[in-house]
Amino acid sequence: GTTTIRNFDALNDVQNLEYSAQCIKNHGLKHEVVVTLMDLPPNCTGAHDVPFYEKTLRTILDSGLPFDSVCFKDASGTSSPQKVFDTIKMARNLLGDSTHIRLHTHETAGVSIACYLAALEAGADGIDLAASPVSGGTSQPDILTMLHAVKGKNFDLGGLEIDKILKYEETLAHCLKDYFLPPEATQVSPLIPFSPMPGGALTANTQMMRDNGTLDKFPAVIKAMQEVVVRGGFGTSVTPVSQFYWQQAYANVMFGPWKQIAPGYGRMVLGYFGKTPVEADPEIIKLASEKLKLEPTKENPLDIADRDEKKKISVWKQRLEIENIPVTEENIFIAAACDEKGIAFLKGESPLNVRKKENEINNSNNKTKGDNKMANGNYTVVVDG
Repeated sequence: GTTTIRNFDALNDVQNLEYSAQCIKNHGLKHEVVVTLMDLPPNCTGAHDVPFYEKTLRTILDSGLPFDSVCFKDASGTSSPQKVFDTIKMARNLLGDSTHIRLHTHETAGVSIACYLAALEAGADGIDLAASPVSGGTSQPDILTMLHAVKGKNFDLGGLEIDKILKYEETLAHCLKDYFLPPEATQVSPLIPFSPMPGGALTANTQMMRDNGTLDKFPAVIKAMQEVVVRGGFGTSVTPVSQFYWQQAYANVMFGPWKQIAPGYGRMVLGYFGKTPVEADPEIIKLASEKLKLEPTKENPLDIADRDEKKKISVWKQRLEIENIPVTEENIFIAAACDEKGIAFLKGESPLNVRKKENEINNSNNKTKGDNKMANGNYTVVVDG
């Protein structure tokens, strides 16, 4: 079972971490508190530099929230190796030698190995890796690649045995041979540092576009993300903010720039999820307020959530009883977190959504493919989830 919970907030708003940290510790688990990283588009300043991360880490320490280890999480893989080195060095000096420090990044922008080497040189205790055929690209670098990168250096990656890893990766490749892996999942994109899209979100979004016949719009949406990030207050592009960025960029491409405001993006710039690292563009705040009919707020998001009747445990207990689903802590959590999709899952009515190569080939033969430049103009657009 799980022993450690990695707990992050995309806005690096520490007040959003305090209650969850206490819940983790109350259940006897180890709490790995997170500072979320990314790089800003060129010529942008104000956040996501070493002083910003130091301020976030000091706020965590000053808050008194309990933690066992610290992770610096770069879901988009856009941080430069030098910034990673300086950030880990800062954290080591601040936390001392006894605190476990990790780096999590992705290969999406092509610099993950360099970043991991920088982190190790700066004093990190751990890094996150993956295994072929689901390594590289939007995932983490491969275990074997990293072992090669540290050859001749004085780093111990856990006494890993290469022959066993080779056999494991061979077996995993065989087990996954029938499953569809989107080609973009294994690619490195030079555009990602300018429009930070996390590896975990990129393929979910391209699959949605592939299904809707809009995959040809992908380069335009990635390009549009830069403005969305810049004007949105520089929240880290990680769940859920990465989806807010994507939804707004997608809407800007499909309907015209800022003709619509994606609900999540709009609520973020208005302050309903906490404080963005820098103030969002006043014009975008005004537009979001008008479109969503909500006033900007500086209230604690937990206080806002507490007033939401739909977030009460009693509401979901009652819903589970109505659906004849056992009322357990796990089921309450699934239902409350995933709403109707959670209920469908618990009733065994949720679609499997497992893609196999044979199905993808049949689908591509039966409809116009989304990456076809001649794709027609009839689109199904989902802006809010």
